[in-house]
Amino acid sequence: MPKAATKNQPLTGDELVNKVKELANVSREEKARLCGYVTTTKAGVERVNLMQFLNALMEAEGIELDGPVEGAGRGGRSASYRISVQANGNLLIGSTYTSQLGLVAGDEFEISLGRKHIYLKHIDTKDSTES
Repeated sequence: MPKAATKNQPLTGDELVNKVKELANVSREEKARLCGYVTTTKAGVERVNLMQFLNALMEAEGIELDGPVEGAGRGGRSASYRISVQANGNLLIGSTYTSQLGLVAGDEFEISLGRKHIYLKHIDTKDSTES
């Protein structure tokens, strides 16, 4: 019988797979909760980390959605999809993200500010220079 998830350590690997099989008649969210994929916000609200749970389950089952990337070098760090404002107030978007989007030096963007988001709209400079 798999051990129960601790407060700080969610289940992984075979333990996770076995627990999910045990909980066959329970919703995905409840499975994630019972396997330890829960955090508590600063406001004290419990939040189920469903994506983290599903990713751990796929990894435990040996399912790999992302194939190897050609020309990725020696590995290095993986993209976290988070950035921080630097001390000088700039936002730096790393080469990992720009290469995934197929961007090259000189590509231009229009910046739009939303309530909680920054939107970048790619400006196609080819159309404006062909006139």
